[in-house]
Amino acid sequence: MQKSIVIAGAGIVGVSTGIWLRRISDADVTIIDRLPPGEGTSHGNAGVLASCSIAPVTAPGLIPKAPRMLLNPNFPLFMRLGYFPKLVPWLLKYLSNANDSDTRRIAKGLTTIVGDSVDQHKALAADTDARQWVQDSNYSFAYANRAAFEADAYTWALRREAGFEPEIREGETAHVFEPSLSPDVGLLATMKDHGYIRDPGGYVKALAKEFEKLGGKVRQAEINDFDLTDGKVTAVQTDQGPYLCDQAILATGVWSKPLMQKLGLTIPIEAERGYHIVFRDAEGGPSHPVMIASGKFVATPMTAGLRCAGIVEFGGLAAGPSQQPLDFLRRHAKANFPNLTYSEEVEWLGHRPAPSDSLPLIGQVGETGVFTAFGHHHIGLTGGPKTGRITAGLVAEQPVNTDISAFNPMRFS
Repeated sequence: MQKSIVIAGAGIVGVSTGIWLRRISDADVTIIDRLPPGEGTSHGNAGVLASCSIAPVTAPGLIPKAPRMLLNPNFPLFMRLGYFPKLVPWLLKYLSNANDSDTRRIAKGLTTIVGDSVDQHKALAADTDARQWVQDSNYSFAYANRAAFEADAYTWALRREAGFEPEIREGETAHVFEPSLSPDVGLLATMKDHGYIRDPGGYVKALAKEFEKLGGKVRQAEINDFDLTDGKVTAVQTDQGPYLCDQAILATGVWSKPLMQKLGLTIPIEAERGYHIVFRDAEGGPSHPVMIASGKFVATPMTAGLRCAGIVEFGGLAAGPSQQPLDFLRRHAKANFPNLTYSEEVEWLGHRPAPSDSLPLIGQVGETGVFTAFGHHHIGLTGGPKTGRITAGLVAEQPVNTDISAFNPMRFS
């Protein structure tokens, strides 16, 4: 009999999983989300296929630095003070990973998911209308000087160990390579063989249309529970009624936490609020994605204009956008690209799913028939297609030939 599978979540992970399931099986697959495809976090990211982004934030030495970061108005870390008491339990678990052993363990896991990102995106989008949005490019990290670059030596050592070696340009050479940058930028560390998506939201929408061409179905509804019989999922409950299924896949980012609680698991995952500003019809911006190291944000030349995305704010899911992070982005974008001109600004706030150990949850929840594919922190777009391919293989009972033990969703039980 034909299996019926429900995927919760119409972002890059959910849509990628759906496409690969239809490609490798004859399962009846339905994607359900409260929003149309590509409308959430998958829309608002920096767009970079950042294969070298394998180092977690929780590097050794973070704990003594954290208070200074919060108090420094020129550091891209913000906190809504009223939310802090709710954050403490997660924060303690998160900071417990700020040591060399755990950092290397996490980096090894992340490399599995993002190390071949460009190839994974090209395989996912091959022979589809979505392929037009995938752009090969360099990916540069901009520093004030050599000392600022060497202050990140630990992170660069992890990248080198994973096979990512930057090309260093200093002084005039850096500005010949990327003329848009301010004279205050004195060093560029450039990674080759990377890429970016010229319109992340449009890309995921195009992939969703391909999923439908392959026979999949997309439905808009709010998912609120699972029905289990003898410990096995039999339906996904929504505000539009139940969707019967033999298996279910949970790919709803930080909104997966309450659904995991329905399965008896409390996941230490927090909403990390991220911002972007699109400078529409921009001129005088970079020719390729550039990470501004001093501001911890990425400037990416997209179809609509220059998107500057990044910033970390903790304040939960309910509160609206804060002005300080947006002012920070605006100020640093104009300082680093002094010749930037544009027609208007478009602001956005989204929520990254941040597990306490910075690793996504990929695998089956016990023997329930519910599979997880969420928790990608800063690498959701980058790692989405690989996660989808792995998850589809697990659900279809086809060998994935990849060690995914680091992503076991039962590790927090």
